[in-house]
Amino acid sequence: MTTNAAIHSSLWGENSLPLRPASQVMKLERLGAYHQSRLSFMRTLVRRIFRERWKIEPSVFNLDDDGYGTVVYEVQAPHGLFSFVLFSDYLSPDERNDRVIATKWDLTMALVEGKVDQAYIEQLRENVPKQEAGRVDARVFVLSRANRSARNFDYVVNQLAAGEQPDVAKIVEVGYLYRTTAVYGSGKLGMADWEKVREKHKDFARPFAGEMFVCLMLRNFSLLQVEHIARHKKPDTFNPMKPEIKRYFGIGNSTGLGMAPYLVNHPLLINQWIEMRELALARVRALGSVNDQVRETISQLIDRSAQHTLETQTEDEWQTNNNKAVIEDMACLKSRIEGGFDSWNELVEYSEQHCSLQGQEMLVSCMLEIYPELVDELEDFHSAEEFLDLDPLMPAGQLRDIIEKRYDWALAIDFDAEGARETYWYRSEEKMEPRLGSVADIEGKKKQMALGVGYAVRKCYNQLIDYIAQNPDDTTARFMVSHPKLRGIVRRIQGMNRCVYGDIQANLLDREVLPMHLLRAKLAFFGVSKFDPRSRLWVRNTMFQGAPLLEEIGQSFNDDWFMPLAPEQ
Repeated sequence: MTTNAAIHSSLWGENSLPLRPASQVMKLERLGAYHQSRLSFMRTLVRRIFRERWKIEPSVFNLDDDGYGTVVYEVQAPHGLFSFVLFSDYLSPDERNDRVIATKWDLTMALVEGKVDQAYIEQLRENVPKQEAGRVDARVFVLSRANRSARNFDYVVNQLAAGEQPDVAKIVEVGYLYRTTAVYGSGKLGMADWEKVREKHKDFARPFAGEMFVCLMLRNFSLLQVEHIARHKKPDTFNPMKPEIKRYFGIGNSTGLGMAPYLVNHPLLINQWIEMRELALARVRALGSVNDQVRETISQLIDRSAQHTLETQTEDEWQTNNNKAVIEDMACLKSRIEGGFDSWNELVEYSEQHCSLQGQEMLVSCMLEIYPELVDELEDFHSAEEFLDLDPLMPAGQLRDIIEKRYDWALAIDFDAEGARETYWYRSEEKMEPRLGSVADIEGKKKQMALGVGYAVRKCYNQLIDYIAQNPDDTTARFMVSHPKLRGIVRRIQGMNRCVYGDIQANLLDREVLPMHLLRAKLAFFGVSKFDPRSRLWVRNTMFQGAPLLEEIGQSFNDDWFMPLAPEQ
């Protein structure tokens, strides 16, 4: 396994590039200010597909005139053959429900190992449309479902059938034809677990590559389906959609609290994602040359980011204020750029003094966009072995020192303050996803999830100090014998000590905790845009907007769909 230290030294010599400190990067509010970048998983997947020229063609296309039926795509990637199997079914208006607990959807789909015959398709037909109520075998490694956009789908069909193009202004309001509500993988419902996928299917061995691919295929099918229905509806007047308008359609997504615990429960993996992003930024700051052409490019990217943000539709007051701040930040940065700057450090420091967190992180994403030669190779280092090893021979005093140095942020929190431990996280059996509860609910608190890392560290530290006072020369093993319930948090403290980042430096038990920051951080790593919170607990967003089309594989590929803008009409 290649370590991060090896990445630093092998590429740039013994001295590591200067990374931003964890005390800055791992604050919850900054994580919630992240934006998509060229290291986001959607971008890296599309680059790989186009660079390697994957062959993706339908092998089964059984749709009736209304677009219902079965479609199977065969996907020939460099290391194997896969099948994308999709079922399109009629869904009455009274059955339409975007919640996780829904039982019927317009589309259900699966990504499958190898070629599928008719018998296997029928086996999938019996289970895939049931989603959670069905069961599949280990040939399947991603499962998903999606519903039509009530505002866009029929409208686009009618426009194309009449020989007209969709009004771009309407697409700006809702930039997709379908919205997915869940994308499952990693062993759920009988599917192949992540270890099998990573070891056996090299084409999808990067984190969430299979899940992102399913969403990309869903986007492709949505465009194909509306044209198919429109062509059969009025064959004499039908006109296909223009490619530039097609590219502006993405796939919608609704994400709730189910995504939030992942960032806490996978600290080594999150450390890897963040460190690669920070290493990319450090490379640009240290090695990215600044000349007139670069100044012009960053100015254009700043303008694009501002316009993209302006085109983002939301009724949420908090997000509206964030978007306004970003637009103002981009104007501020544009003025600074026009005034001249000689180094990226100069511009980054200026942003930290004059811009909001979201504006600062937007600048980071823009900077990464300019230097693919410094950034893109880091996409191969987003995986991590997730083992938090316990070192029983570590002196108890050394364990104390690690806590005082690495978890000083946790020790600085007053957990006895009013509201500091008011929130707990639990998994709702009824809603089938995580929820927030209040400590006033005694029975509910019994089901809480262990997400209060800061508070757990504080309790461990208090007991460790008392123990060392009586046993100054003991090892961690002796401390564990005395306090066996602390084994999990001690394992985390020791394991995370070899990382730069990983632990979110926030009290997730606080009354005022904003889970949206957690959702936003993970979604930014995926590469989504157009954040539209529907409450403090879930958010709508858009995936793959602006991405090239599958029919363009093999053509000249311009990897430039960062912060896509509405096409002119």
